[in-house]
Amino acid sequence: MSDPQPYTRDESEADRLDRNFGEQLQELRIAQAGVQILFAFLLTIPFQQRFTTLSEIQRTIYVITLLAVAVSTLVFMAPVAMHRMLFREGLKDFVVRHTDTLIGTGLFFLVVGIVGGVVLVLDVLLSHTTAFWIGGVIAALATWLWVALPMSQRRRRRREKAVEQD
Repeated sequence: MSDPQPYTRDESEADRLDRNFGEQLQELRIAQAGVQILFAFLLTIPFQQRFTTLSEIQRTIYVITLLAVAVSTLVFMAPVAMHRMLFREGLKDFVVRHTDTLIGTGLFFLVVGIVGGVVLVLDVLLSHTTAFWIGGVIAALATWLWVALPMSQRRRRRREKAVEQD
């Protein structure tokens, strides 16, 4: 008999759901802090004197960025609201399942907001071309770090597990 997998735990379904939700809340705490700071910063920009000098494309980038961060903020707060509304209703499995989806959605809108914010600032400081190239590099980096790298490890782990079972 082989050793148990490192991620296998001897726990009840309720314990697993509690642990998973606790881990999700830790992820949300980290993401929420950053998105809230970015959102607060974006809300103050139109009140700066220089905002009126932005070009049409810069204003468009700003609006897209602001809306992406607003959506990200709402999506990251949704699991807390869901948990509050469904507390003691025996629906933790629903909350955990949907929180997983919400975190992924929130991260997507957050990366749009981060890239948009960087592109906007660099477009003001440098040029359209430079700003968009650097924005593309940041988007690619986020895709690599947040999606490709974890997915490569998931595939590697599944291959190892399949070899162990053979």
